[in-house]
Amino acid sequence: MFEKLKNQAELVLAIICCICWVVGFIIDKAFGLENIAIFLFIGTYLTGGFFKTKEGLEALFKEKAFSTDFLMVIAAVGAAIIGYWEEGAMLIAIFAVSGALETYTFNKSHKEISALMDLQPEEALLITDDREGVVVPVADLKIGDVILIKPGDRVPADGTISEGVTNLDEAAITGESIPVEKTLGDDVFAGTVNLRSSIEVKITKPSSETLFQKIIQMVQNAQSEKSPSQLFLEKYEGIYVKGVLIGTVVLVLVLALVFGWEWSRAIHRGIVMLVVASPCALVASVTPAILAAISNGARSGILFKGGVQLEKVGSLKAVAFDKTGTITAGKPTVTDYIVREGADEKEVLAIVAGIESHSTHPLADAIIKYARVTHELELVSPKTIENVVGFGVIGIMDGKEYKIGKAELIDANMATSFAGGIGLTFQKEGKTLVYVSDNEGMLAVIALKDTVRAEAKEAIGKLHDLGIATIMITGDNEETAKIIASEVGLTDYIASCLPDGKVDAVKELQEKYGVVAMIGDGINDAPALATANIGVAMGEGTDVALETADVVLMKNNLTRLPYAVNLSRRMNRIVKQNIIFAVAVIATLIFVNLIPFFVLPMFVVAIAHEGNTILVILNGLRLLRQRKTA
Repeated sequence: MFEKLKNQAELVLAIICCICWVVGFIIDKAFGLENIAIFLFIGTYLTGGFFKTKEGLEALFKEKAFSTDFLMVIAAVGAAIIGYWEEGAMLIAIFAVSGALETYTFNKSHKEISALMDLQPEEALLITDDREGVVVPVADLKIGDVILIKPGDRVPADGTISEGVTNLDEAAITGESIPVEKTLGDDVFAGTVNLRSSIEVKITKPSSETLFQKIIQMVQNAQSEKSPSQLFLEKYEGIYVKGVLIGTVVLVLVLALVFGWEWSRAIHRGIVMLVVASPCALVASVTPAILAAISNGARSGILFKGGVQLEKVGSLKAVAFDKTGTITAGKPTVTDYIVREGADEKEVLAIVAGIESHSTHPLADAIIKYARVTHELELVSPKTIENVVGFGVIGIMDGKEYKIGKAELIDANMATSFAGGIGLTFQKEGKTLVYVSDNEGMLAVIALKDTVRAEAKEAIGKLHDLGIATIMITGDNEETAKIIASEVGLTDYIASCLPDGKVDAVKELQEKYGVVAMIGDGINDAPALATANIGVAMGEGTDVALETADVVLMKNNLTRLPYAVNLSRRMNRIVKQNIIFAVAVIATLIFVNLIPFFVLPMFVVAIAHEGNTILVILNGLRLLRQRKTA
């Protein structure tokens, strides 16, 4: 709140400062009332120079460092001392405007944080042991508490649904505008909106550790962490300012004592030197651009952990992808379903799904969903069931024995020859097979596959357009890896790679390509994410992956990665443009000021110097504009 009031006060004082100077200038030039004009110019000094003087003195006494603010204030005061009130006031006015513009940049970048924090509810409806609802602060919620979330309310904390079915708007977390259906046992996240019906949620994380809070913390850290360019400029800013001060004193003494200039004339030339040599534009070349880019990324579903990572993304030469949950959806789905000739497809599927509903195998959920959702079938419950660990499940229904699982559970030869050996064809396509038999022999074969993300091929194509190689690292066998790599157009793949081998794989890629990013979503990806030059986590990944990564794709959309690369390259390009332009203007002004017979008017100096600063800030603000394409 205090910072917000300070920013507003700085803007108001900058406006008053400009008004004072304009009115003073008119009164002096139009009516010749010099004393009244000087009074107004003093008002310009007091209003426009207040914050800059304060910041300059704080840097001098607290940090023992000279700043550009201090340099500009000395120049303006020096101009007033030798009688150049109008020019000094103009310098202060333009300086105040450029300062207000920098403040606007900071405010713009922090706006996303404020918007996010406004989405975090402060209270929750806690369900007590006697089933009554009590309003409590969100900060007081503990793991295991159950809360009631009514339609239209925002979810106050991360948890799982313990009662009810609804649809949630998760745009605040994932950026996805389409509501997501949530049912018993599904995860819900703080900041999302309950759209349809009341649900009860069991808290799984304290409010300080929710995914929502981590997003806020990441953007805040990114805005406060300085990039190499910023650190370089800040490191040498103090040395440069000292050099300018010493050089200015030497220039004045030489002009007065060696060349015999009048002191007022020599001091005026020295003050001009203070202004033209001030590195304001150079300092403003980097920070506004980085803040604007971080803000752009946050609005586009890309979280950078800092300016260091933001700068580095643009120099990527290769991206290593985890397969499951990154290139693929991470959830197997039924792609093919073949039954014995003469058998009823829906009846067989209802029986198979009914038996699988008692299984704990990961593929069971996909088969059940295929029956219930795709074909809208009512499942048939078996009389008895037996889990054969590592092979499948056996169920008895209406006096018939049904075997569901690997070919070995039934009969390998009989299973693989079913339907003309269709199973072998599916296997070559990288699909996992579930065979079904009854008392009469082979009954059905179900093919499942972890499907490729819809946007994966597009994202990889865009990375190739940017000159970046793409490599998949997977634990799958060579044949499956080759099929997926071909499907999405990867440059290369590394198959049969165990979790602890991913780190070695990333190191090999670094030796081959140089700057390498690793993108993944699981706990087993965390070491590889940390090893890569840039670690990229999918937004719906594990907490460990999110904490280890340098960049997070909150929308779980791989096309955001080439967008991030382009954004980084744009930022680096704009920063270089700013630095070259700022140095060129400063060098030109210094050179012209050293020409003995040529006098730079103070108002020209002020406009050229502060205009230089304003232009580089505006150039950096171009990064706030989002682009539709990567």
